[in-house]
Amino acid sequence: QTTQSAPATSIASRELRLLIFDNRLDKQRQRLNNMSSNKSGHPASKKKESILALDKMIDGKIRVKCLGGRELKGTLRGFDELVNLVLDDCEEFLRDPNDPNSITDNTRKLGLVVCRGTQVSLISPEDGMEEIANPFLGDDE
Repeated sequence: QTTQSAPATSIASRELRLLIFDNRLDKQRQRLNNMSSNKSGHPASKKKESILALDKMIDGKIRVKCLGGRELKGTLRGFDELVNLVLDDCEEFLRDPNDPNSITDNTRKLGLVVCRGTQVSLISPEDGMEEIANPFLGDDE
């Protein structure tokens, strides 16, 4: 009699352990679904729209200024939410050897480039870029 009830007891205890495990797993899944990806533990809010309209510039010529002072121009093929850019037919503007702060019209071809978003400081359309006077300077400066 004890040999017959032992397997039934072990099966029942195994099923109970599985139910407890499933319950814990469901709670973890629910908590993960409620969390945002910002690691703060707060519930997810509406996804904010980017102020950059890069999707309108896809397949268009753009100019990119990077934090180190490099300037690139090329055709925007793709981007992501971190502003990592994929540029095709990319060219880098070379600096003046006598003045490292000024950029010359000389370029070197780079081809297909992935530009890391943390290095991007400015993105502008190539055809819509022109130098203007500083509006914050007074007339006497």
